[in-house]
Amino acid sequence: MNTTTTTSELYQLNYIESIWENMYKDRNPMIVTGIFAFLLHEIVYFGRFLPFLVCDLIPQFQKYKLQSNKANTNKDYWNCTWKVLKSHFIFEGPLIFFFHPMATFLGMRVSAPFPSWQHMCIEIIIFFFFEDFYHYITHRALHWPPLYRKVHKVHHEYSAPFGIAAEYAHPIEIMILGFGTVAGPLIYHGIVHYWLELDVKWELHLATMLLWIVLRLFQAIDAHSGYDFPWSLHNWVPFWAGSDHHDYHHQMFIGNYASSFRLWDHVFGTNVKFVAYRKRQKEERLKAQKAKAQ
Repeated sequence: MNTTTTTSELYQLNYIESIWENMYKDRNPMIVTGIFAFLLHEIVYFGRFLPFLVCDLIPQFQKYKLQSNKANTNKDYWNCTWKVLKSHFIFEGPLIFFFHPMATFLGMRVSAPFPSWQHMCIEIIIFFFFEDFYHYITHRALHWPPLYRKVHKVHHEYSAPFGIAAEYAHPIEIMILGFGTVAGPLIYHGIVHYWLELDVKWELHLATMLLWIVLRLFQAIDAHSGYDFPWSLHNWVPFWAGSDHHDYHHQMFIGNYASSFRLWDHVFGTNVKFVAYRKRQKEERLKAQKAKAQ
């Protein structure tokens, strides 16, 4: 069993940490991180979409579809998949490889042991709030007519989005919005490492970064899924944005600019039309239920 020493006491690596150390042993860490992170991104991105694709093929799930009057075709799926894959290999792949030398230069930890799950949770919550605020500002800016026409319009090609359309966007938009995903962790690390000089356990670790990216992908794909299930997270956590929040943005091309939470759209009043829309929907459902009961 592999061991490492931290704060003058012997620590025995667990099974996953041992695999992690062996993955890097006698190899170029930039290449290992780049390949591993890229493969993880692709597996999670397309794998998370599969359940929603299955739902598209099962009629019983159509009652949960947010825009049931619009149907995406096989041509839409293939076109989106092909363009997203090209974007992943041409633009996102190199950025993923570049992240490791940049982050390690700033002092990101790569070797085991991993941070505790409590530390990971706190850090990922911070990353979510940072990215959400950044996403609100930049996404709203992308709806400025000149930027919308030249950049953001690509993402709005599908007014009834589906999971893999989450990263269907212009390369400039990918870089602008993607910066919010990596900037939060790097700024956090800079604060705890160089400014506050906190204990090493609070420093950014690559394992935390990868987990954060996985959760961010889950959020983005769910938001673009086009489905609102009774078990969807926003039905249990009221401040979570969810698919109904972002689906309205694609449907109406305005409002609901935040990614994960409903806070900033509420604060700045960019959810007013959405709230009115949902209220009308609820009233219409109640009327239909009363008419059916009579």
